[in-house]
Parts: sequence; C-alpha cells; structure tokens
Amino acid sequence: MANLKRTPLYAEYKKLGAKTIDFGGWDLPVQFSSIKDEHEVTRTKAGLFDVSHMAEIFVEGTESLTYLQRMLTNDVSKLEPGKAQYTIMCYENGGTIDDLIVYMLEANKYLLVVNAANRNKDVTWLQNHVEGQVTVTDVSDQYVQLALQGPYAEKILQQLTDTDLFSIKFFRFAQGVAFKGVEDEALVSRTGYTGEDGFEIYLPSHSGPALWQAILSNGESYGVQPIGLGARDTLRFEAKLALYGQELSPDISPLEAGLGFAVQLKKGADFIGKKALQLQKEEGLKRKLVGVEMIDNGIPRTGYEVLNESEVIGVITTGTQSPTLGKNVGLALIKTEYTEKGTEVHVQVRKRTLKAKVVATPFYKR
Repeated sequence: MANLKRTPLYAEYKKLGAKTIDFGGWDLPVQFSSIKDEHEVTRTKAGLFDVSHMAEIFVEGTESLTYLQRMLTNDVSKLEPGKAQYTIMCYENGGTIDDLIVYMLEANKYLLVVNAANRNKDVTWLQNHVEGQVTVTDVSDQYVQLALQGPYAEKILQQLTDTDLFSIKFFRFAQGVAFKGVEDEALVSRTGYTGEDGFEIYLPSHSGPALWQAILSNGESYGVQPIGLGARDTLRFEAKLALYGQELSPDISPLEAGLGFAVQLKKGADFIGKKALQLQKEEGLKRKLVGVEMIDNGIPRTGYEVLNESEVIGVITTGTQSPTLGKNVGLALIKTEYTEKGTEVHVQVRKRTLKAKVVATPFYKR
C-alpha cells in the first residue's frame, strides 16, 4: 500500500478507523462501520463521501464549445453558466472512453469531471484532439471533491453557508460558495451518485479537511456519517447509475447501456462515434442492459454468465443483495430478444445454474 496515492482527506478518515483498500492505485476507504449501515444512513439521513480521486479537467478558449460538441455525445450548446450536464466520450466505433459531467463555468470555460481510473487516458485523448483556440488542462491535483448525499444533505450544508442551497436545482451549481471556518470558496453542484438528493463540492485541496470536519460536526444531530466506497457502489447500483468498466467500456456503447438520453444524435455537430451510434440505433440494438432478480437462492456477481437454457446470452455487469430491497438483483447486458420484463433466464453462479427473471430498473427510486 506504500506506493498508493492518497487524497488530502486520508488522515481524516484514518482517524475515524476507516478500512482502506487499493482502488485503482488510490488508498481509499471501503467502509467506516459496515457497508449495509452506511448504505442505510445515506438513504435515510446523510452520508459524506471523499471522492477526491475523481479527475478535474479545464477546457478553455474561444472555440471550446465547438471542440466539446465534437468530443462529447450530449448537446453542450444547451448549457449556460451555472448548468451541468451528464455526457459520454466515445471512440469512433461507438465504444465508451468514459462517462463524465461537464460544468459550464463561464463563456468559453468548462470543467470536466471524469473517472479517476481514466484520468490519463481521458486527458491524452482530449489533448490529442484539440483544434483551434482551445486549451485542455488537468487540474485534478489542485482540488478535493466531497459528496454529501441523503435526505438531510441540504439542511446540514445550509448551516455552513449563506448561499441559498435550495435555489440550486438538480444539475445546477453555484460558484464562489463560502463555508464557515473554511478558507477557500467552493463550487457546489446538486449532483451525486447515490440516487438521493445531495451535493458534490469542489474546492482547493488544502481546504478539504476543514470542510470535512465542519460537515461531520454540524451534521451530527442529523445523523451524518462518513461513507466508504462499498456503500457508494451499492447505492449507485440500486439507482442504476453506470460504473465505467462494468456498465460502460470500450466494448459497450452508451446506447447499449441505456444512456440514450445523453447521446444527442440530432445535434448539428458530428461528434466522435456518432456514425457508429446512429447505425446501431437504425439497425436495432443487439443487446441491452436490464435488471434481473434471482428466483433461486444465489447472488449474481459481476462477470457471471446469463443463459437461456445452455446458450450464453449475456453477462452480469453488477450484482449484489440490494440492502434497501433485501433481494438478490443484478444489472445484465443481454441479447435484446430476452430483455422483455418477466422473461425467465438463468445465471451461472459458480457451478450452479440458477433461475432469474428480467425486472424493471432502477431497483430504487427516491
């Protein structure tokens, strides 16, 4: 573990007895108490996450909009300062490079927040495709990112700032937010990766520990707790939020992953991968991401095969026992002809072939 990267919050969660693991080269907390407890706390009260391993990239210049329209699948022209957008970056063949959020900070200046494991790949791809008056700058090491998620997130955070957080609507953000006892101002967005209401907060690295401490202290009466990666995964899974490397990959297109809302094929710009995705849509998807619920007793895990009798028809991308529902469920990428709700399939759980059925997703809605 000696060579792993650590966020500026590392000392804070070690003080709280966090169990840390190697997560893509980072020494990060998998849990503080237990995954099940942390999951429930986030669903019913509020959870505080250190997600400073995520990468931040500035895109600036007079031709930055034209450039981003070419690089990203969503329609960036719909943004204005204070708005954010979920989007995808694709290869020419329609496979996924990464999914990300783009924030329009001001005219000709955007912030892209990408997955930590894809940081170097994404930055290289973006820089290699620069044309015209555009600069792409990796600023990841300058910032921390905290996420406060759950029903009490707004009440807890509002105690620490004079900025009206209620006025920040979903996928909107405020800049220059000052917090009591914290030196630097922050960008605060109403976004998250849990299926709950909440905020993601970006601020200069050295102010991270002060804000972390302030949120835990001021949120104590609301039951706020620090949350690890384990519960972050079960929370996002229940809400059917994609994880790169599982629901999305160079071999899985955003259309196959059910993310068509973030692929604007009718926008004027020819983005990278558009022709392939257009063809995929016109010809009809050969496979789709669906929910499956086990009928027999067993848990569908990532990588397990999905079968129709003896024929392999797909694979489990993520699966677990849902802490909220208490059911054994999974997301599966399977042949389209088997994706109708209620269709019975089988999951190869080690040496056992177990019955399951296709069900509606997301598994959990707030």
